Amino acid sequence: MNHVLFVASECTPFIKTGGLADVVGSLPHALKTHEHLNVSVILPLYDEISQDWKNQMEFKTIVPVEIGWRNQTAELYCLNYEGVHYYFLANTFYYERKGVYGYYDDGERFLFFSKAVISSLDYLDFVPNILHAHDWQAGLAVAFAKIYQPIEEMKTVFTIHNMKYQGLIPLDMYEDFFSLPREHIGGMEWNGMLNCLKAGMFHADKITTVSPSYANELKNPYYSEGLHPLLNDREADFCGILNGINTDEYNPLKDPHVDVPYSYSRAKKKLNKLALQEELNLQMSEEKPLYVMVTRLVEQKGLHLIQCILEEFLQEDIQFIVLGTGEREFELYFSYLANKYPSKSAAILTFDEALSRKLYASADFFLMPSLFEPCGLSQLIALQYKTVPIVRETGGLKDTVSSYNELTGEGNGFSFTNYNAHDLLTVLHYSLRIFHDDGNWKQLCKNINKCKYDWKHSAAEYNRLYTKVLTEQGVSQN
Repeated sequence: MNHVLFVASECTPFIKTGGLADVVGSLPHALKTHEHLNVSVILPLYDEISQDWKNQMEFKTIVPVEIGWRNQTAELYCLNYEGVHYYFLANTFYYERKGVYGYYDDGERFLFFSKAVISSLDYLDFVPNILHAHDWQAGLAVAFAKIYQPIEEMKTVFTIHNMKYQGLIPLDMYEDFFSLPREHIGGMEWNGMLNCLKAGMFHADKITTVSPSYANELKNPYYSEGLHPLLNDREADFCGILNGINTDEYNPLKDPHVDVPYSYSRAKKKLNKLALQEELNLQMSEEKPLYVMVTRLVEQKGLHLIQCILEEFLQEDIQFIVLGTGEREFELYFSYLANKYPSKSAAILTFDEALSRKLYASADFFLMPSLFEPCGLSQLIALQYKTVPIVRETGGLKDTVSSYNELTGEGNGFSFTNYNAHDLLTVLHYSLRIFHDDGNWKQLCKNINKCKYDWKHSAAEYNRLYTKVLTEQGVSQN
C-alpha cells in the first residue's frame, strides 16, 4: 500500500474559495479506486470552517513547530469523511481570522503551515510514500521535506494550479524564519524575493499542472510569469494532467438547486430557463437563447473583450446573465448593461452557489473567453449540465472544448484563438446561427451528451505518475 498525503490550503466540502478546493476535494476519492493507494489530505483549520465539521474532528496531539527562533505549536485534528482521512492544523494566531487569504502576512501564515505539515509527519498514522503539495501555499512543504526532514522512502510531487499566484515573501525573512544555511536560498529566491511557488517547483521530484496545454504554455515567457527557465530545465519531470469534476455533485438530475431535474432532456432544460427568467424578471421565452457567465470579475476571465462587444451583441434577440464579484470596473459595467436592458440582461454581483447551479441548468451557452485558463472547471460543469461552452483556445479550455463544425457535425462548443474582441463577437454570432438551425443544434447537443470529464482518466494518470516517481532511479533531488 502506498500512502499519499495531499497538502493544500483549501478543500471541499470544508473550505472553498476556488477551483483548487474542488480538485483537492474530489481527486482523493477518485484515487481510492486504485486499491494500492491510500490518500489523505492535510490543511489549515480555519475559523471559516463550520462548527458542524469541527464537532466531528478528533483531537490527536500538539505538534511543536520551530519557525526560526520561535517555538510555536499546532493542534492536529483528524476527520474521516467518505473513506478519506483529513488532517487539520490549528493555530489561533494564523487561522482564527475571517476569510482564507488576503492578509498582509499570508506568506508567513503558509510558511508556518508548510513547516507544521513537515513537523506533523511524526504524528500521523502512516509515513507518506508521496507528499503531493498543491500551489504556492504548500510549495514550502516540498522544500522543507527535502531540507529539514528528509525521509528516504518519501517522494514529492508539486502541482501548479495557477502560475500567476506565487506567494512572495520578503527576502530578509529567510534569516529570521527559516534557520537554514544560505546554500538553500537559491532554490527559493526569485527577483529579490522568496518565492513559495518556485520553492515547490525547484525541490519536487515531479511537477505537474492542471492541463496538457497549460503545461506547454508555461514553458514560454508570456504565461510563465518569468519562471519558464526553471520548468524548461525540469522538462523531463514536468507534465500536465487534466482536471476532472465530481460528476455526482455536478449532476442536473440530482442537484437540489435545479428547479426541474433532468439528464438529457432539452424540454426540461427549457423549463429551468423559464423559471430563471421569472426569478430575475427577464422576458420569459423558452426559445430565446440565453448566454451566461459564472465567474470572478477579473481581467483573466476575458472581461475586457466582453466590454468591447457585449452591448453590440445585445442588439440581437438574446439574453445575458452574469453572476460573480470582483473588480469594480467590471461590476459597474455589467450593472450599467442590466439597467439599460432590463428585459434581456441581469447582473448578480455576489457569490451564490445555488444560483450558479440554476444558471448552468438554464443556459443555452456558457461564455468563458479567458486571457489564460490553467484548466477551468466552469466549462466542464457547463458540459455536465448540457450547456454549450464558448471559450478562447487557451490552457484547459483548449483541451476540453472543440469548436463545432457544421460541415462535419463534430465539436462540443465554440472557440476562438486570438485574444481579440471581434473574434469573440464573430464566434458569438456563429453560435447564434447554429442555435436557430434545428439540425445543427440537435447535432451539437448530441455531441455534448457524449462528453465525460469525471476524474477516472485523470486519476489513472496520477496513479501512473506516482508509480513512476516511486520506482524511478536517479530522481532529481536538487
